Amino acid sequence: MAARLDYHWHLRQIMAGRGMFSTTDLIEPLAQRGIRLSSSQVYRLVVERPERLSLKILMALLDVLDCTMADLIEPIESAAAKPTRAAAGGSAADGVGDLRPKRARIVGTDRP
Repeated sequence: MAARLDYHWHLRQIMAGRGMFSTTDLIEPLAQRGIRLSSSQVYRLVVERPERLSLKILMALLDVLDCTMADLIEPIESAAAKPTRAAAGGSAADGVGDLRPKRARIVGTDRP
């Protein structure tokens, strides 16, 4: 089985190493390179690990911070995935194993 890969995002550490301690410090240098991001977009880029990233933004970050992709993105092997219900004995299609709802029985109606 092939190893599942994940990554660590080191943007905040690289910024700190360059004396950039506020997320808004990136707005102007990125704008000079044609990348216009709002302060909230830059904040998310710095604080959170991006799942999708434009190559233009990546190249601008590498240029602004004078670093390489290996400095910014560290590939790691992800932790083992948790077993699914299917692996635990249930069927993934039904999601509840052998449990099925029972039809309600109406007893003693007083209707004419």
